[in-house]
Amino acid sequence: MTPHSPDTAHEEHIISQRTVAEQYRTSSNLEARIRLHERFGTNRYRWHRWVFDQFDLPRPARVLELGCGIGKLWLENSDRLPQDWDVTLSDFSEGMLHKTRENLAGSGHDFAFRVIDARRIPFEPEQFDAVIANHMLYYVDDKPRAFSEMRRVLKRGGRLYAATNGGKHMQELVNLIEAFDASIPFIERTIEGFTLENGAQQVAEWFGDVEVRRYPDMLVVTDENALLDYILSASSVFDLPGPRKAELAKFVMEQFALRSGVFTIAKDAGIIGGKRI
Repeated sequence: MTPHSPDTAHEEHIISQRTVAEQYRTSSNLEARIRLHERFGTNRYRWHRWVFDQFDLPRPARVLELGCGIGKLWLENSDRLPQDWDVTLSDFSEGMLHKTRENLAGSGHDFAFRVIDARRIPFEPEQFDAVIANHMLYYVDDKPRAFSEMRRVLKRGGRLYAATNGGKHMQELVNLIEAFDASIPFIERTIEGFTLENGAQQVAEWFGDVEVRRYPDMLVVTDENALLDYILSASSVFDLPGPRKAELAKFVMEQFALRSGVFTIAKDAGIIGGKRI
């Protein structure tokens, strides 16, 4: 899957397919980003618990998650996952699925695991009561094809739950990176193709009863090293020479000092839901 660019003016900000594949070849980059949100998020009701609250599914139910990452949604809700839910977890990355299997090994639930490209879902029509796409649709270069596939495998009355971010999500951090070097392809810039603002219209072309629900949260970061780890995990700076990385670290430390050791970042995340009519 490749990031989608809405127009050529943003091409310099969009991460290439090769870089996305490298970002998610293993789980380490994603885990570094998750740690920042878990340590410094102000909403103590965790994101994945909130996401699970949004599901309105029958009993029993058959569920497909596209882009499952490291399985946090199911790990954090293992205490309330119905045993009669048949859940297939998929990702574009075999390395990510390997980590997911490890994480969920002791969950007490029998998950199925598949490597799946959202543009080519290998199931017969009308198989699932829900398709979950958690922060992944902005990477898909052919979203109409992905929506068509998701609609195809959903039963009539089945639901799509697509998590994404708003256009200003973590804007303070984007501004920080641009102030240091606007040419760095930073992952938070990749969401333009599917945001909370423009995603509902896209979903509505394929599904009915479309609704946007937002999760209130912000980050109050008090550890400059944690923020630097996030930046390094979320950008294509791995090939920067050592001195340049040192300059970036120095810049981040200076910005923390200017803010008296507290870096506040506004978040805007949520779910776009739709129903197969």
